[in-house]
Amino acid sequence: MISKSFNRYANHGRPVHPALFSAVFPTVILLALLSGCTVGPDFQRPEAAVPARWSGFTQPAATVPQTVADEELGRWWTVFADPTLSSLVERAATANLDLKLAEARIRQARAARAVAAGGLGPTLGASGSYRRSESPITGANGRAAAVISDQYQAGFDAGWEIDIFGGQRRNLEAADADLQAAMESRRDVLVSLMAEVARNYIQLRAYQQQINITKQNLAAQQHSGKLTRERFEGGFVSGLDVANAEAQTATTAAQIPLLESSARQAIYSLSILIGEAPSALDAELSPVVAIPSAPPVVPVGVPSDLLRRRPDIRLAEAQIHAATARIGVATAELFPKFTIVGSMGYQSDDFGSLFDWSTRFWSFGPSAVWRLFESGRIQAGVEVQKALQEQDVIIYRQTVLSALQEVENALVASAKEQTHREALVTAVAANHKAVSLAEKLYIEGLTDFINVLQAQLALYITENALVQSTATVSTNLIALYKALGGGWAAESAEQAAVQPKGLKGD
Repeated sequence: MISKSFNRYANHGRPVHPALFSAVFPTVILLALLSGCTVGPDFQRPEAAVPARWSGFTQPAATVPQTVADEELGRWWTVFADPTLSSLVERAATANLDLKLAEARIRQARAARAVAAGGLGPTLGASGSYRRSESPITGANGRAAAVISDQYQAGFDAGWEIDIFGGQRRNLEAADADLQAAMESRRDVLVSLMAEVARNYIQLRAYQQQINITKQNLAAQQHSGKLTRERFEGGFVSGLDVANAEAQTATTAAQIPLLESSARQAIYSLSILIGEAPSALDAELSPVVAIPSAPPVVPVGVPSDLLRRRPDIRLAEAQIHAATARIGVATAELFPKFTIVGSMGYQSDDFGSLFDWSTRFWSFGPSAVWRLFESGRIQAGVEVQKALQEQDVIIYRQTVLSALQEVENALVASAKEQTHREALVTAVAANHKAVSLAEKLYIEGLTDFINVLQAQLALYITENALVQSTATVSTNLIALYKALGGGWAAESAEQAAVQPKGLKGD
C-alpha cells in the first residue's frame, strides 16, 4: 500500500521507477530508526554538600518553624505591614528597567530555542529564474551566427538532515537550558530588586527619624544656651559656658543639612528603582513615617531549601545543563551526517510552456558527509566543551557556598543587632534621665555646665544610634529574606507569562 502510494504523483499519476523506490525507501526507514541514539553525556543534577541546620540560628527550635511557606517567603515585605513599602515593591516589579532588560533576554533565549528547534525539521525552498543569453553558432556555410535564447526555470528544493547521533537534539536541549537560565536570571534580578527597594525605603525612614531627633536635640540645646546666656548676664557663670553652648548648638545644626541630603538621595534612588524620574516620589515620601519594624521571629527553613529557592543557584544549575548538552553537540561532529535532499521543477525556453509536464525535472536521494580528516580539531572542540562544563560545575559550587555564607551572615547579624538595639533602648532612657538631672543641678548651681553638655551629647548620640539600630534590624531581616531567595511573588502576570510551559522552576 505504501509503495503504491509512493509510486504515483498525485496530480498526474506518472509512475516512479521501481528501482528508485527500492533504493530510497529502505534508506529512509533505516535512517529514521537510527535517529534514536544521542551521543554525549546526559545531564545529572549536581550534588552540593549543605549542612543539616544553620549554625547562626540562635532562636529556640521550639518557637520557630523549621520550614517557611513559599508564598510567605515570596512576599516577605508584607511582614513590615507598611502599605507604602508594598506599593513601591509592586511598582518596581512592573516598571524597573533592569527587570525589563532581563525579560528582553528571555525573549532572546526563547527565539534562540526556536532556531535550534528548527534544525530538527526539514527545509523547503522555492526558486525561480529567467536568463536571456546570446551564443555563436556556426552554420553549414561555415559562417558564425549569433543566436539569442531565453530560459525559464521554477521549482522547489527540499532537504532534511536526519539527526542520527543527536547533535541537533543536544543543541535543542542546550537552548532549553539557556532559556531556563534566562528565566532564573530574571528571578535573580527580581529578588535583588525587592531587597534594594525595601533597603532604600528603610534607610529613608531612618534619615527622617534622625532629622527629627537632631531638631529636637537642637531645640533642647538652644534652650540650654539661652539659659546659660541669661546666667552669664546675671554674673553666675563665665563666658566659657556660653561659648561651649553655642559651639554644641552649631555642631548639632550642622548635621541637619547632611541628613536632609541623604534623605533626598534615598527618595531619588527609590524613584529610579520604580522606573521614574528622580523627583517623582518627592510628594509621596517626604512626610515623615516611622521605621517599619521587623518581626522578632523569622522562619528560615533548612539549608537544603536554598537549592530550590535561590535563583542564582538555579541559574548556575541551568548553565551546567546547557554546557553538558553542548558536549553532545560537539561530540556529534565526530560522526557522519546524513541528509535526504530532493528537488523538482520546470525548465523551458518558452514561458508559455514552462509548466508543461514535459518540461519537468526532479531529483531525490540521501547523502552523507563525514569529516574524516578533522578528527583532531573536532576532538579538541569536545575537550573545550568539557572544560567549560567543568567550570560551570565549579561556579555552581561557589554559588552554593556563597549562598550559605550570606544566610549565616544575615542570621548572626540579625540576632546580634537585636541585642544591640535592646541595650540602646536602655541607654536612651538612662541618658534622658541624666540630661534632666544635669540641667536641674546646673540651674541650682550644683554642677558645671560641661556636665550638661556631656549629658546632652550622650543623649543625642544614643538616640541616633537607636534609630540606626532599628533600621539595621529591619535591613538585616531584608538581607536574610534575600539570602533565602525570597521575592519572586512580586512577578506580574505579564512577567510570569514569559515562562513557557514545561520550563518553570520547581
